[in-house]
Amino acid sequence: MAELGVPVLIVGGGACGLAASLFLSDLGVDHLLVERHSSTSHLPKAHYLNQRTMEIFRQHGVADSVYEVGTPPELFSKVRWRTSLGGDGPLDARTFFTIDSFGGGELRERYARDSPSPSSNYPQLRLEPLIRRHAEQRGPGRVRFGHELVELSQDADGVTATIRELDTGETTHVRARYVIAADGGKTVGTALGVQMLGPTGMLDMVSTHFSADLSAWADESSLITWFLNPDGAGSWGSGVVAPMGPTWGAKSEEWVLHFTFGPDDPARFDEQAIVPRMRELLKLPDLEVTVHRVSHWILEGVVADRYQVGRVFLAGDAAHRHPPTTGLGLNTAIQDAHNLAWKLAAVLAGRAAPSLLDSYEPERQAIGVRNVDWAMFTFLNHLVIDAGIGLLPGQPVEANRAAFEEYFADTPLGATRRARAAEVLRTQRTEFQAHDLEIGFHYASGALVGDGSIAPPVDPMGGDYRPTTRPGHRLPHAWLEHDSTRLSTHDVVPLGGFALLTGPAGNPWTEAARRVAEEFGVPVRPVRIGVEFTDVDGDWARLREVSDAGAVLVRPDNHVAYRAPGAVPDATGALAEALATVLGRPR
Repeated sequence: MAELGVPVLIVGGGACGLAASLFLSDLGVDHLLVERHSSTSHLPKAHYLNQRTMEIFRQHGVADSVYEVGTPPELFSKVRWRTSLGGDGPLDARTFFTIDSFGGGELRERYARDSPSPSSNYPQLRLEPLIRRHAEQRGPGRVRFGHELVELSQDADGVTATIRELDTGETTHVRARYVIAADGGKTVGTALGVQMLGPTGMLDMVSTHFSADLSAWADESSLITWFLNPDGAGSWGSGVVAPMGPTWGAKSEEWVLHFTFGPDDPARFDEQAIVPRMRELLKLPDLEVTVHRVSHWILEGVVADRYQVGRVFLAGDAAHRHPPTTGLGLNTAIQDAHNLAWKLAAVLAGRAAPSLLDSYEPERQAIGVRNVDWAMFTFLNHLVIDAGIGLLPGQPVEANRAAFEEYFADTPLGATRRARAAEVLRTQRTEFQAHDLEIGFHYASGALVGDGSIAPPVDPMGGDYRPTTRPGHRLPHAWLEHDSTRLSTHDVVPLGGFALLTGPAGNPWTEAARRVAEEFGVPVRPVRIGVEFTDVDGDWARLREVSDAGAVLVRPDNHVAYRAPGAVPDATGALAEALATVLGRPR
């Protein structure tokens, strides 16, 4: 049996595990990733990449690779609801409602103001190979597909794993300091007794990845088209379709259609029934379709009761599994890996105490719960939309058809029905305009120094983001200029290091950063905005919430660790105390 020692073992080669590999390589951490499948996912799965995820990709030099091949912003700026895609009946191909989405349309200016990174859209079956290429380039020989975890045990000093190469049957004995379980919850969490809490088994969803020419019926700017029709009897029964590229817009070659069968419908596992069902839902009886893959998945909204078990950390689907609405699953997974990677790097380099890793669970589990709850809420809100249109559970097709006829009728009551439906449909902005949910989340406790301030009010509909430098929150974005180069406040944070943002009167903080960096062996970059750095649009002055003599300490993941509202008697002592608290190091 071969022997291998690495600081970190990653189990799982999906987007979360591959991102963790990429991040660790950038931070100089040796590791091994094992994935039992021979390749990345063949399923479209998730596709929307929100601004926070693209900020992370920007930090690690991946964003441009995604933007080059992802959907152009103008082609995923809307979501629409239709009775069907085609058809020539009086209730066919009728549009109920269209909403600006994902930072497009009237949302664009607000989203651009709040982040240096536009959101993107790139389905997981294409994204995972892209991340894999980056991970393999940055960690040659450390990404191994076709290798499965056979055994795992841990002791006070590390973790021992047995890995088997599936093609040859050869096994390797791996000794690691820590393990990232990014295996979708299939192996590690179960073996460690982790419980997934929350509702499961709610619906049997069917996703069909197919090729077809829908250009005559698809809308160029709509990423998602929801169907509501009398025959489908509701949003999920009628289906939802989205382009999968590689050409984007109405001329996309590939698509995915999601819908659900009833739990007792004998046709739900009959793949021969899929294409006829698709044609029926789309109202395109003669559509030429090439089916690539049909997948069944159980709708659930569950979160792990523990994100850490000793030296093992759960991330991605191993820690939380969401309904697809709001597109939070993949984004939360990438953000898990990002949070964990810098902490592992700091601990393994001796710059932080092992207790820093204990902050992973309280920081990320709370976000996992919040995001799963939100996804469940937005999923169920589609049933509210159904009711707003006039569809009721168990209602016969004839009653559904009558409701649709009344909705489209050129009568006063028809106008009232349409007005009511529009008001209900606007509530789905909780799914498609969740700006605050995507970039406004914060850590209430963990690797930070609280200052006793009150968090800004939260928009209950999830859209209104209020930037703040309060500890635990994501650093607000503002454009700066340095040496004739335009850069974001996010760009001044060194990989694996800290940034200390201060103002024209912040000379004591600049000296403090130099001294504390030397004492702790941790990069602390002083950023004097108004001196070496120019506040291009005056946004930082508006957002900083500290005076010219104050300071904001930013963690490697661009979350605020500490702030001083103004001058302090001993800047070096205050900064050293803050950094010691964050890193878990005694002074």
